[in-house]
Amino acid sequence: MALIKKLDWYIIKKLLSTFFFAIMVLALISCVIDYSEKVDNIVSKKVPLAEVVNYYKNFVPHITALLFPLFIFIATIFFTSKIAYKSEIIAILSSGVSFQRFLRPYLIGGGFLCLVSLVANHWIIPIANKQRIHFEDTYINEGNYTYAGDNIHLGISKDVYIYMQNFNFGNLSGNRFTAERIHGTMLKEKLMADNITYDTAKKIWHLHNVVIRTNDTMSESVRKLQDTDIKYSFVPLDLSKTDAIKEALTTPQLNSYIAQEQLRGRENLNLYYIEEDRRSAQPFAAFVLTIIGACIASRKIRGGSGLHLAIGIVISAIYIMFMQLSTTFSAKSNLSPLAAVWIPNVIFAGLAFALYRRQVK
Repeated sequence: MALIKKLDWYIIKKLLSTFFFAIMVLALISCVIDYSEKVDNIVSKKVPLAEVVNYYKNFVPHITALLFPLFIFIATIFFTSKIAYKSEIIAILSSGVSFQRFLRPYLIGGGFLCLVSLVANHWIIPIANKQRIHFEDTYINEGNYTYAGDNIHLGISKDVYIYMQNFNFGNLSGNRFTAERIHGTMLKEKLMADNITYDTAKKIWHLHNVVIRTNDTMSESVRKLQDTDIKYSFVPLDLSKTDAIKEALTTPQLNSYIAQEQLRGRENLNLYYIEEDRRSAQPFAAFVLTIIGACIASRKIRGGSGLHLAIGIVISAIYIMFMQLSTTFSAKSNLSPLAAVWIPNVIFAGLAFALYRRQVK
């Protein structure tokens, strides 16, 4: 006996076709809006057409992943409401098909899309985001990095820590540089320089007016150098506080980056933990919203598709609000990132179960 029957194929095809149609329409609208915002930079800098096309080839996966739960939710409500309005659902249920059985193709279709989203979130979308962000940094943001701030502290290895009073990305130079090498609790060496400049060609740092104090437990020595070159294991980009990089890393790369930032002494990494957990929580949210959409739109009511879509938009807005609130609490306070991304899912899973029980009754 076939596990997927004609009824299942009918609903799955409707779900997938409506979902991909919604993606194409909304992605096209998003591309037009995005292009209208960037057209001045693109024209003034004479960006090659091939690079613009490649940018929007990577922009579409980004916007699709961002709105994936809403895409599948609206698609579910839209086509389910249409077949309900034509009394097809009444005919299906009247033939002896239970509501649980009616939901099976939604679970199959929604589960398939969520599995694709899960794989894409962890490996495919970050690769597209890397090229998209590179284009924006090159042509839109003019390669300007976020201001690094004053009194910069950074751990570059297990026993080496650096400090700079400030850093200028314009000329890649910093003032009052210090590098300390610590073994256990003992300061073995401390290097101080008035100025430090990065050489992009040789990939080394030029230090001016250098003083090196060395401590071997028994004695201390001091050396002074006018200028010296040192190859440190950090580059100017490491001093930037931009968080956009989290979107351009695959999950294994993101885990390595988080470990590296912990080594460097970064205090708040919640945004990165949120990004890591969101990649798994978002597909589950779409699955839950598929069930909610099927339960809401399967009833034939006065107002038809319009009322169903209005209800869907309200629920979507509430979901986005919950997600924004929980992630903001996590980023700004002590709320666990894992809890932040899963709390809205748990709440809406409860709503899905309540709607399902109501339909069964």
